[in-house]
Amino acid sequence: MHFRNFRALGPVSEIGYGLWGMGGWTGSNDDESIAALERAVELGCTFFDTALAYGQGKSEQLLGRVLARHRDKRLVVATKIPPGNLRWPALPEYALDDVFPADHIRRSTEASLRNLGLSAVDVQQFHVWTDAWADDRRWQRAVADLKREGLIRAFGISINRWQPTNVIRALRTGLVDSVQVVYNVFDQNPEDELFPACRELEVSVIARVPLDEGSLTGTLSRDSRWPDGDWRNLYFTRDALAETLRRVDALKADVPPGMALPELALRFILANPDVTTVIPGMRRPRHVEANLSISDGRALAPDVLARIRRHRWVRTHVVV
Repeated sequence: MHFRNFRALGPVSEIGYGLWGMGGWTGSNDDESIAALERAVELGCTFFDTALAYGQGKSEQLLGRVLARHRDKRLVVATKIPPGNLRWPALPEYALDDVFPADHIRRSTEASLRNLGLSAVDVQQFHVWTDAWADDRRWQRAVADLKREGLIRAFGISINRWQPTNVIRALRTGLVDSVQVVYNVFDQNPEDELFPACRELEVSVIARVPLDEGSLTGTLSRDSRWPDGDWRNLYFTRDALAETLRRVDALKADVPPGMALPELALRFILANPDVTTVIPGMRRPRHVEANLSISDGRALAPDVLARIRRHRWVRTHVVV
């Protein structure tokens, strides 16, 4: 397992663990989720990303059960404060008082600490954001207070999907230690402005949705459907699914012989030194084993990387 430096926290595994799926996606099994988390710890994964909103605390509670058995290990935990108005994504017209008032920031942090069984969380993040709030001193004071009191060690912002520049003003406050952003083979936009800003300001980058909610696993088809209430029905509407699969088919032609599509997707992200850690969602031990095995230091050949870059897809319709 290879490691990269996370601002204010030190080294973390370059492949981390995204826990959204086990918090409430259909098909999740708690025992299997626990087994997958345990296998990740065994294989050297040290970064785990969850949120209070994932299953209304369920994801945090599952992780907390695993953390309790590994107090001797340095496992870095990142979680998120949900918007007070429970609306994703954040819009510029939303008032900060309705989304991240100071008392909500503190209550959410305290609830997460109870769920996780911790006295301090390594990385506390806002789950949505608009830079319209960047200069508001109220959230800045609330975050600084949590750091000063030792309830959080670092602070981050999870950026609205496909809006990678909608955080740069906040980064310049000096209070933000990390950003979490959608970055994958299709969504390469963060490379343009966000990553250079993070490099300049020494802000760590958490790459989320590395497999594009499943499309880059190569397992979806035009007949893919999910039960009512499953979030993927919103993401993969009929038209969006058709366009996505067309692009996936084109990408498959550039996958090197002997390499699986998910491996290519993760190696593409690891090829970027601006990324601190990438957090694929994993609910089964076999997925953990496959994904973590990619942290082996082997780089994509330059010609392969160049071909993959041609699959960039600029998407603008913002969803969570």
